[in-house]
Amino acid sequence: MPESALVCSNLEVAYPEFTLSLDFSISEGELVSIIGPSGCGKSTTLQLITGLLKCEKGTIRLYGRDITNVPIWDRQIAMVFQDYALFPHLNVEQNIAYSLKIKHIGRKERLQTTRSLMELVGLEGYAKRNIAQLSGGEKQRVALARALASKPKLLLLDEPLSALDAKLRKHLRQEIRNIHDTTGITTLYVTHDQEEALTLSDRVLVMNNGRMEQLDTPEHVYAKPSTVFAAKFMGEGTLLPYDVIPTILVSTDKGPDKVVFRSGGENRQIFFRPERVIVHDNPELAFPEFLPHLRFNSCKVVSCEYQGGRYLLACNWNGYTIQAFARMKPLGDAVVLGVRMSDLTEYIDSVINKH
Repeated sequence: MPESALVCSNLEVAYPEFTLSLDFSISEGELVSIIGPSGCGKSTTLQLITGLLKCEKGTIRLYGRDITNVPIWDRQIAMVFQDYALFPHLNVEQNIAYSLKIKHIGRKERLQTTRSLMELVGLEGYAKRNIAQLSGGEKQRVALARALASKPKLLLLDEPLSALDAKLRKHLRQEIRNIHDTTGITTLYVTHDQEEALTLSDRVLVMNNGRMEQLDTPEHVYAKPSTVFAAKFMGEGTLLPYDVIPTILVSTDKGPDKVVFRSGGENRQIFFRPERVIVHDNPELAFPEFLPHLRFNSCKVVSCEYQGGRYLLACNWNGYTIQAFARMKPLGDAVVLGVRMSDLTEYIDSVINKH
Protein backbone atom coordinates (compact mmCIF):
# COMPACT_ATOMS: atom_id res chain seq x y z
CA MET A 1 0.00 0.00 0.00
CA PRO A 2 1.25 3.54 -0.78
CA GLU A 3 2.29 5.71 2.17
CA SER A 4 -0.32 8.14 3.49
CA ALA A 5 0.85 11.55 2.30
CA LEU A 6 -1.85 13.62 4.00
CA VAL A 7 -3.70 12.58 7.14
CA CYS A 8 -6.41 14.86 8.52
CA SER A 9 -7.48 13.46 11.89
CA ASN A 10 -10.69 14.71 13.53
CA LEU A 11 -10.41 18.20 12.07
CA GLU A 12 -13.04 20.52 13.47
CA VAL A 13 -13.93 24.18 13.18
CA ALA A 14 -17.29 25.72 14.12
CA TYR A 15 -19.28 28.19 12.01
CA PRO A 16 -22.73 29.69 12.61
CA GLU A 17 -24.16 27.59 9.75
CA PHE A 18 -22.46 24.28 10.57
CA THR A 19 -19.45 22.63 12.19
CA LEU A 20 -16.85 21.33 9.76
CA SER A 21 -15.76 17.90 10.97
CA LEU A 22 -13.46 15.75 8.81
CA ASP A 23 -11.31 12.65 9.17
CA PHE A 24 -9.59 11.34 6.02
CA SER A 25 -6.25 10.49 4.46
CA ILE A 26 -4.72 10.66 0.97
CA SER A 27 -2.08 8.28 -0.32
CA GLU A 28 1.19 9.39 -1.84
CA GLY A 29 0.79 10.35 -5.50
CA GLU A 30 -3.02 10.39 -5.43
CA LEU A 31 -5.22 13.01 -7.05
CA VAL A 32 -8.33 13.37 -4.91
CA SER A 33 -11.21 15.70 -5.79
CA ILE A 34 -13.48 17.29 -3.19
CA ILE A 35 -17.02 17.93 -4.40
CA GLY A 36 -20.22 19.05 -2.74
CA PRO A 37 -22.85 21.81 -2.76
CA SER A 38 -21.92 25.47 -2.30
CA GLY A 39 -21.09 26.29 1.29
CA CYS A 40 -20.42 22.68 2.35
CA GLY A 41 -16.80 23.38 3.39
CA LYS A 42 -14.72 22.42 0.33
CA SER A 43 -12.55 25.55 0.17
CA THR A 44 -12.49 25.76 3.98
CA THR A 45 -10.88 22.31 4.04
CA LEU A 46 -8.05 23.52 1.78
CA GLN A 47 -7.57 26.64 3.92
CA LEU A 48 -7.23 24.50 7.04
CA ILE A 49 -4.63 22.30 5.35
CA THR A 50 -2.59 25.29 4.12
CA GLY A 51 -2.80 27.09 7.46
CA LEU A 52 -4.85 30.03 6.17
CA LEU A 53 -7.41 28.97 8.78
CA LYS A 54 -6.61 27.54 12.20
CA CYS A 55 -8.05 24.23 13.36
CA GLU A 56 -10.01 24.31 16.60
CA LYS A 57 -9.50 20.57 17.05
CA GLY A 58 -7.65 17.76 15.33
CA THR A 59 -4.29 17.30 13.60
CA ILE A 60 -2.89 17.54 10.08
CA ARG A 61 0.08 15.38 9.13
CA LEU A 62 2.02 15.61 5.88
CA TYR A 63 4.25 12.58 5.25
CA GLY A 64 4.27 11.88 9.00
CA ARG A 65 5.12 15.44 10.04
CA ASP A 66 2.58 17.24 12.24
CA ILE A 67 1.95 20.56 10.47
CA THR A 68 -1.19 21.57 12.42
CA ASN A 69 0.50 24.63 13.92
CA VAL A 70 3.34 25.05 11.43
CA PRO A 71 3.45 28.47 9.67
CA ILE A 72 2.07 28.60 6.13
CA TRP A 73 5.47 29.15 4.53
CA ASP A 74 6.97 26.09 6.21
CA ARG A 75 4.31 23.50 5.30
CA GLN A 76 5.73 22.56 1.86
CA ILE A 77 2.28 23.01 0.34
CA ALA A 78 1.44 24.96 -2.84
CA MET A 79 -2.01 26.24 -3.73
CA VAL A 80 -3.61 27.39 -6.98
CA PHE A 81 -6.52 29.74 -6.34
CA GLN A 82 -9.68 30.18 -8.36
CA ASP A 83 -8.57 33.65 -9.53
CA TYR A 84 -4.95 32.44 -10.06
CA ALA A 85 -3.53 35.33 -7.89
CA LEU A 86 -0.78 36.16 -10.40
CA PHE A 87 1.42 39.25 -10.07
CA PRO A 88 0.25 41.67 -12.81
CA HIS A 89 3.53 43.66 -12.79
CA LEU A 90 5.63 40.54 -13.50
CA ASN A 91 5.84 38.66 -16.80
CA VAL A 92 5.22 34.91 -17.17
CA GLU A 93 8.80 33.89 -16.42
CA GLN A 94 9.03 36.16 -13.38
CA ASN A 95 5.73 34.90 -11.98
CA ILE A 96 6.83 31.28 -12.24
CA ALA A 97 10.27 32.01 -10.80
CA TYR A 98 8.96 34.08 -7.87
CA SER A 99 9.11 31.34 -5.22
CA LEU A 100 12.59 30.35 -6.40
CA LYS A 101 13.84 33.92 -6.15
CA ILE A 102 12.64 34.43 -2.57
CA LYS A 103 14.41 31.18 -1.65
CA HIS A 104 17.62 32.68 -3.11
CA ILE A 105 17.98 30.01 -5.79
CA GLY A 106 20.78 30.94 -8.20
CA ARG A 107 19.85 32.67 -11.46
CA LYS A 108 21.05 29.82 -13.69
CA GLU A 109 19.09 27.14 -11.80
CA ARG A 110 16.12 29.46 -11.56
CA LEU A 111 16.07 29.98 -15.32
CA GLN A 112 16.50 26.28 -16.03
CA THR A 113 13.65 25.32 -13.68
CA THR A 114 11.34 28.01 -15.04
CA ARG A 115 11.91 27.03 -18.68
CA SER A 116 11.37 23.37 -17.81
CA LEU A 117 8.06 24.17 -16.10
CA MET A 118 6.89 26.34 -19.00
CA GLU A 119 7.50 23.39 -21.29
CA LEU A 120 5.62 21.08 -18.90
CA VAL A 121 2.49 23.28 -18.88
CA GLY A 122 2.66 24.14 -22.59
CA LEU A 123 3.87 27.74 -22.36
CA GLU A 124 7.05 27.56 -24.42
CA GLY A 125 7.78 30.99 -25.91
CA TYR A 126 5.67 32.85 -23.33
CA ALA A 127 8.52 33.82 -20.99
CA LYS A 128 8.38 37.59 -21.59
CA ARG A 129 4.61 37.82 -22.10
CA ASN A 130 2.74 40.20 -19.78
CA ILE A 131 0.02 38.67 -17.61
CA ALA A 132 -2.56 41.07 -19.05
CA GLN A 133 -1.92 39.59 -22.51
CA LEU A 134 -2.84 36.04 -21.46
CA SER A 135 -6.12 34.19 -21.86
CA GLY A 136 -7.82 32.56 -18.88
CA GLY A 137 -6.42 29.17 -19.79
CA GLU A 138 -2.89 30.56 -20.12
CA LYS A 139 -3.14 32.27 -16.73
CA GLN A 140 -4.22 28.98 -15.22
CA ARG A 141 -1.12 27.31 -16.67
CA VAL A 142 1.14 30.04 -15.26
CA ALA A 143 -0.43 29.64 -11.81
CA LEU A 144 0.07 25.87 -11.96
CA ALA A 145 3.71 26.21 -13.05
CA ARG A 146 4.37 28.75 -10.28
CA ALA A 147 2.91 26.33 -7.72
CA LEU A 148 5.08 23.48 -9.00
CA ALA A 149 8.23 25.62 -8.95
CA SER A 150 8.45 25.41 -5.17
CA LYS A 151 8.56 21.58 -5.40
CA PRO A 152 5.72 21.12 -2.88
CA LYS A 153 4.94 17.85 -1.17
CA LEU A 154 1.23 18.60 -1.59
CA LEU A 155 -0.55 20.58 -4.31
CA LEU A 156 -3.97 22.11 -3.61
CA LEU A 157 -6.21 23.45 -6.38
CA ASP A 158 -9.32 25.45 -5.50
CA GLU A 159 -11.72 25.35 -8.48
CA PRO A 160 -8.96 26.45 -10.89
CA LEU A 161 -11.09 25.93 -14.02
CA SER A 162 -14.41 27.39 -12.88
CA ALA A 163 -13.98 30.71 -14.73
CA LEU A 164 -13.29 29.02 -18.09
CA ASP A 165 -15.70 27.93 -20.80
CA ALA A 166 -16.80 24.29 -20.96
CA LYS A 167 -14.62 23.26 -23.91
CA LEU A 168 -11.46 24.80 -22.43
CA ARG A 169 -12.21 23.28 -19.02
CA LYS A 170 -12.41 19.83 -20.56
CA HIS A 171 -9.08 20.30 -22.34
CA LEU A 172 -7.27 21.74 -19.32
CA ARG A 173 -8.51 19.15 -16.86
CA GLN A 174 -6.81 16.52 -19.01
CA GLU A 175 -3.68 18.69 -19.03
CA ILE A 176 -3.80 18.84 -15.23
CA ARG A 177 -4.13 15.07 -15.07
CA ASN A 178 -1.18 14.64 -17.45
CA ILE A 179 0.95 17.04 -15.38
CA HIS A 180 -0.01 15.20 -12.21
CA ASP A 181 0.99 11.87 -13.74
CA THR A 182 4.30 13.36 -14.88
CA THR A 183 5.22 14.97 -11.55
CA GLY A 184 3.63 12.46 -9.19
CA ILE A 185 2.75 15.21 -6.69
CA THR A 186 -0.02 14.34 -4.25
CA THR A 187 -2.94 16.60 -5.18
CA LEU A 188 -6.19 17.72 -3.59
CA TYR A 189 -8.57 19.33 -6.07
CA VAL A 190 -11.76 21.23 -5.19
CA THR A 191 -14.43 21.40 -7.89
CA HIS A 192 -18.17 21.96 -8.23
CA ASP A 193 -18.23 20.09 -11.56
CA GLN A 194 -19.31 16.45 -11.19
CA GLU A 195 -17.97 15.38 -14.58
CA GLU A 196 -14.63 16.97 -13.73
CA ALA A 197 -14.43 15.10 -10.42
CA LEU A 198 -15.35 11.74 -11.97
CA THR A 199 -12.98 11.97 -14.95
CA LEU A 200 -9.97 13.60 -13.27
CA SER A 201 -9.60 11.82 -9.96
CA ASP A 202 -8.16 8.68 -8.44
CA ARG A 203 -10.73 9.10 -5.66
CA VAL A 204 -13.59 11.51 -4.98
CA LEU A 205 -14.48 12.97 -1.57
CA VAL A 206 -18.16 13.94 -1.43
CA MET A 207 -18.95 16.57 1.23
CA ASN A 208 -22.19 17.90 2.66
CA ASN A 209 -22.75 20.39 5.46
CA GLY A 210 -19.14 20.19 6.66
CA ARG A 211 -18.94 16.39 6.74
CA MET A 212 -17.62 13.65 4.49
CA GLU A 213 -20.37 11.58 2.88
CA GLN A 214 -18.08 9.28 0.88
CA LEU A 215 -14.44 8.92 -0.14
CA ASP A 216 -14.03 6.33 -2.88
CA THR A 217 -13.08 5.72 -6.50
CA PRO A 218 -15.13 7.61 -9.11
CA GLU A 219 -16.68 4.32 -10.20
CA HIS A 220 -17.88 3.46 -6.69
CA VAL A 221 -19.04 6.99 -5.89
CA TYR A 222 -21.26 6.88 -8.95
CA ALA A 223 -22.36 3.23 -9.06
CA LYS A 224 -22.35 2.43 -5.32
CA PRO A 225 -23.00 5.67 -3.41
CA SER A 226 -22.62 5.13 0.33
CA THR A 227 -25.36 7.49 1.49
CA VAL A 228 -28.65 8.85 0.23
CA PHE A 229 -27.07 12.30 -0.15
CA ALA A 230 -24.19 10.95 -2.28
CA ALA A 231 -26.67 9.06 -4.45
CA LYS A 232 -28.85 12.11 -5.05
CA PHE A 233 -25.98 14.59 -5.45
CA MET A 234 -23.83 12.69 -7.96
CA GLY A 235 -25.71 12.45 -11.24
CA GLU A 236 -29.28 11.40 -11.99
CA GLY A 237 -31.16 8.63 -10.27
CA THR A 238 -34.37 7.33 -8.71
CA LEU A 239 -34.91 6.93 -4.97
CA LEU A 240 -37.99 5.02 -3.83
CA PRO A 241 -39.25 4.05 -0.35
CA TYR A 242 -39.52 0.32 0.33
CA ASP A 243 -43.23 0.46 1.04
CA VAL A 244 -44.14 1.28 -2.56
CA ILE A 245 -41.84 -1.21 -4.30
CA PRO A 246 -43.66 -3.67 -6.61
CA THR A 247 -43.19 -7.43 -6.77
CA ILE A 248 -39.98 -9.04 -7.97
CA LEU A 249 -40.09 -11.26 -11.04
CA VAL A 250 -37.90 -14.35 -10.65
CA SER A 251 -37.17 -17.27 -12.94
CA THR A 252 -38.70 -20.69 -12.18
CA ASP A 253 -39.02 -24.01 -14.02
CA LYS A 254 -42.44 -22.89 -15.18
CA GLY A 255 -41.27 -19.45 -16.27
CA PRO A 256 -41.37 -16.05 -14.57
CA ASP A 257 -43.01 -15.92 -11.15
CA LYS A 258 -43.85 -13.08 -8.77
CA VAL A 259 -42.35 -12.74 -5.31
CA VAL A 260 -43.43 -9.98 -2.96
CA PHE A 261 -40.64 -7.54 -2.15
CA ARG A 262 -39.79 -7.92 1.51
CA SER A 263 -41.08 -5.34 3.98
CA GLY A 264 -38.75 -2.40 4.31
CA GLY A 265 -39.64 -0.92 7.66
CA GLU A 266 -38.84 2.66 8.57
CA ASN A 267 -36.40 4.80 6.57
CA ARG A 268 -35.53 2.09 4.05
CA GLN A 269 -35.14 3.08 0.42
CA ILE A 270 -33.74 1.76 -2.84
CA PHE A 271 -31.79 3.70 -5.45
CA PHE A 272 -30.88 3.06 -9.07
CA ARG A 273 -29.32 5.01 -11.94
CA PRO A 274 -31.26 5.80 -15.16
CA GLU A 275 -28.83 3.89 -17.38
CA ARG A 276 -29.71 0.73 -15.41
CA VAL A 277 -33.43 1.01 -16.25
CA ILE A 278 -34.73 -1.06 -19.17
CA VAL A 279 -37.61 0.54 -21.07
CA HIS A 280 -40.20 -1.54 -22.94
CA ASP A 281 -43.45 -0.67 -24.71
CA ASN A 282 -45.09 -4.09 -24.48
CA PRO A 283 -45.71 -5.50 -20.97
CA GLU A 284 -46.23 -9.03 -22.38
CA LEU A 285 -42.75 -9.15 -23.93
CA ALA A 286 -40.83 -7.12 -21.36
CA PHE A 287 -37.53 -8.31 -19.89
CA PRO A 288 -37.77 -12.13 -19.62
CA GLU A 289 -33.98 -12.34 -20.01
CA PHE A 290 -33.30 -9.95 -17.12
CA LEU A 291 -34.72 -11.97 -14.23
CA PRO A 292 -34.72 -11.42 -11.32
CA HIS A 293 -35.80 -7.79 -11.59
CA LEU A 294 -38.28 -5.20 -10.40
CA ARG A 295 -41.01 -4.38 -12.90
CA PHE A 296 -42.82 -1.05 -12.92
CA ASN A 297 -46.00 -1.39 -14.99
CA SER A 298 -48.29 1.38 -16.26
CA CYS A 299 -45.67 4.13 -16.36
CA LYS A 300 -46.33 7.30 -18.35
CA VAL A 301 -43.66 9.52 -19.92
CA VAL A 302 -43.97 13.01 -18.42
CA SER A 303 -40.78 14.53 -19.85
CA CYS A 304 -38.19 13.65 -22.49
CA GLU A 305 -34.98 15.66 -22.28
CA TYR A 306 -32.40 15.49 -25.05
CA GLN A 307 -28.86 15.23 -23.63
CA GLY A 308 -26.75 14.97 -26.76
CA GLY A 309 -26.89 11.44 -28.10
CA ARG A 310 -29.50 10.15 -25.67
CA TYR A 311 -32.77 11.12 -24.01
CA LEU A 312 -33.49 11.25 -20.28
CA LEU A 313 -37.06 10.12 -19.67
CA ALA A 314 -38.99 11.01 -16.55
CA CYS A 315 -41.84 8.53 -16.08
CA ASN A 316 -44.71 8.75 -13.62
CA TRP A 317 -45.39 5.53 -11.72
CA ASN A 318 -48.07 5.69 -9.03
CA GLY A 319 -47.16 9.30 -8.27
CA TYR A 320 -43.40 8.66 -8.17
CA THR A 321 -40.91 9.76 -10.84
CA ILE A 322 -38.58 7.14 -12.33
CA GLN A 323 -35.76 8.26 -14.62
CA ALA A 324 -34.42 6.24 -17.55
CA PHE A 325 -32.17 6.75 -20.55
CA ALA A 326 -33.84 5.63 -23.78
CA ARG A 327 -34.74 6.67 -27.29
CA MET A 328 -37.12 9.61 -27.75
CA LYS A 329 -40.65 9.00 -26.49
CA PRO A 330 -43.73 11.23 -26.92
CA LEU A 331 -45.15 12.69 -23.71
CA GLY A 332 -47.98 10.56 -22.37
CA ASP A 333 -46.65 7.30 -23.85
CA ALA A 334 -47.23 4.21 -21.71
CA VAL A 335 -44.08 2.18 -20.94
CA VAL A 336 -42.98 -0.68 -18.71
CA LEU A 337 -39.74 -0.22 -16.76
CA GLY A 338 -37.49 -2.92 -15.37
CA VAL A 339 -34.42 -2.86 -13.10
CA ARG A 340 -32.19 -5.86 -12.36
CA MET A 341 -31.92 -6.64 -8.65
CA SER A 342 -28.14 -6.50 -8.98
CA ASP A 343 -28.39 -2.83 -10.03
CA LEU A 344 -30.20 -1.70 -6.87
CA THR A 345 -28.58 0.02 -3.92
CA GLU A 346 -30.44 -0.31 -0.62
CA TYR A 347 -30.32 2.27 2.18
CA ILE A 348 -31.32 1.85 5.80
CA ASP A 349 -31.12 5.21 7.60
CA SER A 350 -28.62 6.30 4.91
CA VAL A 351 -26.34 3.31 5.60
CA ILE A 352 -25.67 1.11 2.58
CA ASN A 353 -26.57 -2.53 2.05
CA LYS A 354 -26.05 -4.23 -1.29
CA HIS A 355 -28.21 -7.00 -2.76
